[in-house]
Amino acid sequence: MIIVDGQQSSLELKQFANLEQVLERVMEDGRMQGRIVTDVFVNGEAFSEIYPHQAEDVDISFVDKVEVVSISVTEMGMSIARELYKVISLMQKAAKRTAELFRLADDGSALEMYSDLTEVCRNFLNMVGVLRAEFSLQELPAFEQSVKDLSALFSEMIEIQENEDWILLADLLEYEFLPLVEKTKAVVAQLRESMKAVAHG
Repeated sequence: MIIVDGQQSSLELKQFANLEQVLERVMEDGRMQGRIVTDVFVNGEAFSEIYPHQAEDVDISFVDKVEVVSISVTEMGMSIARELYKVISLMQKAAKRTAELFRLADDGSALEMYSDLTEVCRNFLNMVGVLRAEFSLQELPAFEQSVKDLSALFSEMIEIQENEDWILLADLLEYEFLPLVEKTKAVVAQLRESMKAVAHG
């Protein structure tokens, strides 16, 4: 049985040799145009690939049920735009606290917090990448510029971290990173508004 967004598909599992073929066929359906798959369940268990084309190695003879859940690209964009705002607020808090800890010479805690901050930054830049790929953001040059500056600053921070210059890193976080994050936060708010316009337009 193949279920797509709660509806049973007319496709039969026995028509396919492996899970990858099933997923490719589901994606070819016209109704999936403008949609992004968010979840795949095989026999009721969530499935996500640990390595590329792992789905090809899933023999369909062991599968009774495949369920595919998707959302529209516009919904995805709105949800990413909402997440971006949360993520950038987190970046702000983490950067402030990391700079404070470095200045207090509490390097252990500062590095732990800094590691979280770099992870959050990476997520932010990845989400922006998805938005860029799916939506036209040319009408928001301020957003593009902010992201470019943030990306460049992020690379600089990694370089300083490698040199273990914690005071310089604290300065960079406080005097360059935080103001840039503040600016980006305002632009993300604009982005959310323009995404709403796309959704309702």
